[in-house]
Amino acid sequence: MTVNAIVLCGAENTGPLREVDPAPNEGLIRIGDRPMVQYVLDGLRQSSRIGRIVLVAPPGVVGPAIRADGVVLVPPSGHIIDNVLAALAHLPRDRKVLIATCDIPLITGRVVDGFLDLCAQREADLYYPVVERSVAEAQYAGVRRTYVRLREGTFTGGNLFLADPAIADTVAPRIRAFLDERKRPLRMAAILGWSFVLRLVLRSLSLFELERKLSDLWGIRGAVINCPYPEVGIDVDKPSDLELARRYLRKP
Repeated sequence: MTVNAIVLCGAENTGPLREVDPAPNEGLIRIGDRPMVQYVLDGLRQSSRIGRIVLVAPPGVVGPAIRADGVVLVPPSGHIIDNVLAALAHLPRDRKVLIATCDIPLITGRVVDGFLDLCAQREADLYYPVVERSVAEAQYAGVRRTYVRLREGTFTGGNLFLADPAIADTVAPRIRAFLDERKRPLRMAAILGWSFVLRLVLRSLSLFELERKLSDLWGIRGAVINCPYPEVGIDVDKPSDLELARRYLRKP
């Protein structure tokens, strides 16, 4: 399976990471001798399955700081969904697209290829990885993530998404509304359904039921991928994450 890729790098560095690195954009936070987004671009380039790459980032801010030969640079539009749609305008609609955030610097070509191999085993419109807690902690000592307890185990979500561009125009408004309500618990509960939320709280949901709920909610064929690569779920969004990434990516 050969796919194209989108890397989202439009966020200003105004959160907790600002305390430890003054970079204007999150993707420009330094890890060793490179900005964080460079690791993501390099990991994608190492993959044997990635075709064209579109980077959504402020051209005058991020562009001069990275090596981006052959990468199409698109300015951000604001909302994450608008950024994805802007990037898709530069890619053909007949090939699936791998969407990555700029804050997963531990990914490598091996990780990307492995995730795509898992996705190729199923037919779906949108693929979303989850990583079991024991897998993440076994490979990356000291990693701190937000976990959800499901019937099969305790999982954290990933920051790689594989999607069929053909669904973009239909599903974009639904995902936008879902994301906009994610910090309003009562509104989110109303969207998901109270019985679903109760089962989630009681830890009686399965991965299949989670997959079916999101598929029905967005009107697509979704696939939740139980992924053995914790790198897809280790996003750098707080100082302890940055410390971990710097420790594991430090040159010997």
